[in-house]
Amino acid sequence: MAEIQNANPTIRNASDLPTRRRRTSSPSTKKDPLGLFASTIPSSTYLVDPFDAALHTSESDSDDDTVEPIDEQEIYDLISTISDPEHPLSLGSLAVVNLPDIHIKPLSRDLQAVLVEITPTITHCSLATVIGLGVRVRLEQSLPPRFRVDVRIKEGTHSTGDQVNKQLGDKERVAAALENAQLMGVLRKMLETCQ
Repeated sequence: MAEIQNANPTIRNASDLPTRRRRTSSPSTKKDPLGLFASTIPSSTYLVDPFDAALHTSESDSDDDTVEPIDEQEIYDLISTISDPEHPLSLGSLAVVNLPDIHIKPLSRDLQAVLVEITPTITHCSLATVIGLGVRVRLEQSLPPRFRVDVRIKEGTHSTGDQVNKQLGDKERVAAALENAQLMGVLRKMLETCQ
Protein backbone atom coordinates (compact mmCIF):
# COMPACT_ATOMS: atom_id res chain seq x y z
CA MET A 1 0.00 0.00 0.00
CA ALA A 2 3.02 2.27 0.13
CA GLU A 3 2.99 2.80 -3.63
CA ILE A 4 -0.13 4.31 -5.17
CA GLN A 5 -1.15 2.31 -8.24
CA ASN A 6 -3.47 4.88 -9.79
CA ALA A 7 -2.06 8.27 -8.89
CA ASN A 8 -4.50 10.12 -11.17
CA PRO A 9 -8.01 8.61 -10.87
CA THR A 10 -11.11 10.15 -12.43
CA ILE A 11 -12.93 12.08 -9.71
CA ARG A 12 -16.59 13.08 -9.75
CA ASN A 13 -17.77 16.29 -8.17
CA ALA A 14 -19.76 15.59 -4.98
CA SER A 15 -22.66 17.73 -6.21
CA ASP A 16 -23.00 15.51 -9.30
CA LEU A 17 -23.50 12.29 -7.31
CA PRO A 18 -27.07 10.95 -7.10
CA THR A 19 -28.55 11.24 -3.61
CA ARG A 20 -31.77 11.69 -1.68
CA ARG A 21 -29.99 13.28 1.22
CA ARG A 22 -30.66 16.93 1.75
CA ARG A 23 -27.91 19.23 0.66
CA THR A 24 -26.71 21.45 3.47
CA SER A 25 -27.24 25.10 2.79
CA SER A 26 -25.24 27.94 4.19
CA PRO A 27 -26.97 30.08 6.84
CA SER A 28 -26.74 33.18 4.67
CA THR A 29 -28.98 31.66 1.98
CA LYS A 30 -31.93 31.09 4.33
CA LYS A 31 -34.57 33.81 4.35
CA ASP A 32 -35.90 34.21 7.89
CA PRO A 33 -38.20 37.16 8.61
CA LEU A 34 -36.72 37.47 12.12
CA GLY A 35 -33.19 37.43 10.74
CA LEU A 36 -30.54 37.61 13.43
CA PHE A 37 -33.05 37.23 16.28
CA ALA A 38 -34.66 33.97 15.06
CA SER A 39 -32.87 31.83 17.64
CA THR A 40 -33.81 34.11 20.56
CA ILE A 41 -37.57 33.99 20.08
CA PRO A 42 -39.17 30.69 21.17
CA SER A 43 -41.39 28.91 18.70
CA SER A 44 -45.03 29.29 19.57
CA THR A 45 -47.03 26.13 19.98
CA TYR A 46 -50.31 27.97 20.45
CA LEU A 47 -50.54 28.60 16.70
CA VAL A 48 -51.09 24.91 16.02
CA ASP A 49 -54.53 24.11 14.66
CA PRO A 50 -56.17 21.71 17.16
CA PHE A 51 -58.40 20.35 14.39
CA ASP A 52 -55.50 19.36 12.13
CA ALA A 53 -55.95 15.63 11.47
CA ALA A 54 -52.28 15.03 10.83
CA LEU A 55 -51.41 15.94 14.41
CA HIS A 56 -53.98 13.65 15.99
CA THR A 57 -53.09 10.21 14.67
CA SER A 58 -53.72 7.45 17.13
CA GLU A 59 -51.49 4.47 17.87
CA SER A 60 -53.94 2.18 16.07
CA ASP A 61 -53.47 4.18 12.84
CA SER A 62 -49.79 3.32 12.62
CA ASP A 63 -48.91 -0.13 11.35
CA ASP A 64 -45.63 -1.42 12.80
CA ASP A 65 -45.85 -4.64 10.79
CA THR A 66 -45.35 -2.92 7.45
CA VAL A 67 -41.92 -3.30 5.96
CA GLU A 68 -40.41 -0.08 4.70
CA PRO A 69 -39.08 -0.67 1.19
CA ILE A 70 -35.41 -0.06 0.51
CA ASP A 71 -34.43 0.82 -3.04
CA GLU A 72 -31.21 1.13 -5.03
CA GLN A 73 -30.82 4.81 -4.17
CA GLU A 74 -30.76 4.05 -0.44
CA ILE A 75 -28.15 1.33 -1.00
CA TYR A 76 -26.07 3.80 -2.99
CA ASP A 77 -26.37 6.40 -0.22
CA LEU A 78 -25.08 3.82 2.28
CA ILE A 79 -21.97 2.83 0.30
CA SER A 80 -21.03 5.88 -1.75
CA THR A 81 -19.45 7.61 1.26
CA ILE A 82 -17.04 4.75 2.05
CA SER A 83 -13.52 6.08 1.61
CA ASP A 84 -11.11 4.46 -0.80
CA PRO A 85 -8.21 2.71 1.00
CA GLU A 86 -5.68 4.22 -1.41
CA HIS A 87 -7.06 7.71 -2.08
CA PRO A 88 -8.59 10.25 0.33
CA LEU A 89 -11.83 10.18 -1.67
CA SER A 90 -15.13 8.32 -1.45
CA LEU A 91 -16.07 5.32 -3.58
CA GLY A 92 -18.92 7.37 -5.06
CA SER A 93 -16.65 10.22 -6.16
CA LEU A 94 -14.19 7.75 -7.72
CA ALA A 95 -17.07 6.01 -9.57
CA VAL A 96 -16.17 2.69 -7.93
CA VAL A 97 -19.84 2.36 -6.95
CA ASN A 98 -22.51 3.58 -9.35
CA LEU A 99 -26.29 3.70 -9.01
CA PRO A 100 -26.99 1.68 -12.22
CA ASP A 101 -24.76 -1.14 -10.86
CA ILE A 102 -26.95 -1.77 -7.80
CA HIS A 103 -29.76 -4.31 -8.16
CA ILE A 104 -32.41 -5.52 -5.69
CA LYS A 105 -34.31 -8.73 -6.45
CA PRO A 106 -36.92 -10.51 -4.35
CA LEU A 107 -35.88 -14.05 -3.37
CA SER A 108 -39.08 -14.97 -1.57
CA ARG A 109 -41.90 -13.24 0.22
CA ASP A 110 -39.59 -12.26 3.10
CA LEU A 111 -36.10 -12.18 1.53
CA GLN A 112 -34.43 -9.85 -0.95
CA ALA A 113 -31.04 -10.03 -2.64
CA VAL A 114 -28.87 -6.94 -3.10
CA LEU A 115 -26.24 -7.16 -5.84
CA VAL A 116 -23.60 -4.43 -5.96
CA GLU A 117 -21.16 -4.43 -8.86
CA ILE A 118 -18.05 -2.38 -8.13
CA THR A 119 -15.78 -0.87 -10.77
CA PRO A 120 -12.12 -0.60 -9.69
CA THR A 121 -10.31 2.57 -10.79
CA ILE A 122 -7.74 0.48 -12.69
CA THR A 123 -7.91 -3.05 -14.14
CA HIS A 124 -5.11 -4.41 -11.95
CA CYS A 125 -6.18 -2.85 -8.62
CA SER A 126 -4.72 -4.94 -5.80
CA LEU A 127 -7.22 -3.51 -3.31
CA ALA A 128 -10.36 -4.55 -5.18
CA THR A 129 -11.02 -7.37 -2.70
CA VAL A 130 -10.62 -5.00 0.26
CA ILE A 131 -12.99 -2.49 -1.35
CA GLY A 132 -15.55 -5.22 -2.03
CA LEU A 133 -15.21 -6.46 1.54
CA GLY A 134 -15.76 -2.91 2.84
CA VAL A 135 -18.94 -2.56 0.78
CA ARG A 136 -20.16 -5.95 2.00
CA VAL A 137 -19.47 -5.14 5.67
CA ARG A 138 -21.19 -1.74 5.38
CA LEU A 139 -24.33 -3.25 3.87
CA GLU A 140 -24.49 -6.21 6.27
CA GLN A 141 -24.20 -3.81 9.22
CA SER A 142 -26.78 -1.36 7.88
CA LEU A 143 -29.49 -3.43 6.21
CA PRO A 144 -32.17 -5.46 7.99
CA PRO A 145 -31.67 -9.25 8.12
CA ARG A 146 -34.15 -9.81 5.28
CA PHE A 147 -31.45 -8.76 2.77
CA ARG A 148 -28.81 -11.08 1.31
CA VAL A 149 -25.77 -9.10 0.14
CA ASP A 150 -23.70 -10.01 -2.91
CA VAL A 151 -20.77 -7.80 -3.93
CA ARG A 152 -18.99 -8.47 -7.21
CA ILE A 153 -16.49 -6.89 -9.56
CA LYS A 154 -18.26 -5.60 -12.66
CA GLU A 155 -17.51 -7.87 -15.59
CA GLY A 156 -14.56 -6.75 -17.70
CA THR A 157 -13.31 -4.08 -15.28
CA HIS A 158 -10.59 -6.09 -13.49
CA SER A 159 -7.90 -8.44 -14.76
CA THR A 160 -8.60 -11.04 -12.04
CA GLY A 161 -12.29 -10.32 -11.55
CA ASP A 162 -13.30 -13.99 -11.37
CA GLN A 163 -10.85 -14.68 -8.55
CA VAL A 164 -11.92 -11.59 -6.61
CA ASN A 165 -15.60 -12.54 -7.06
CA LYS A 166 -14.84 -16.04 -5.79
CA GLN A 167 -13.21 -14.58 -2.65
CA LEU A 168 -16.04 -12.10 -2.04
CA GLY A 169 -18.69 -14.80 -2.51
CA ASP A 170 -17.09 -17.35 -0.17
CA LYS A 171 -18.61 -16.94 3.31
CA GLU A 172 -15.76 -18.78 5.01
CA ARG A 173 -13.10 -16.57 3.38
CA VAL A 174 -15.04 -13.44 4.30
CA ALA A 175 -15.40 -14.62 7.92
CA ALA A 176 -11.67 -15.43 8.09
CA ALA A 177 -10.80 -12.02 6.63
CA LEU A 178 -12.94 -10.29 9.25
CA GLU A 179 -10.90 -12.00 11.99
CA ASN A 180 -7.68 -10.44 10.67
CA ALA A 181 -6.89 -7.47 12.95
CA GLN A 182 -4.85 -5.57 10.35
CA LEU A 183 -7.55 -5.93 7.69
CA MET A 184 -10.23 -4.88 10.18
CA GLY A 185 -8.19 -1.73 10.89
CA VAL A 186 -8.21 -0.89 7.17
CA LEU A 187 -11.98 -1.53 6.98
CA ARG A 188 -12.67 0.65 10.05
CA LYS A 189 -10.69 3.47 8.45
CA MET A 190 -12.66 3.07 5.22
CA LEU A 191 -16.01 3.12 7.07
CA GLU A 192 -15.16 6.15 9.25
CA THR A 193 -16.47 8.49 6.56
CA CYS A 194 -19.88 6.80 6.23
CA GLN A 195 -22.86 8.99 7.00
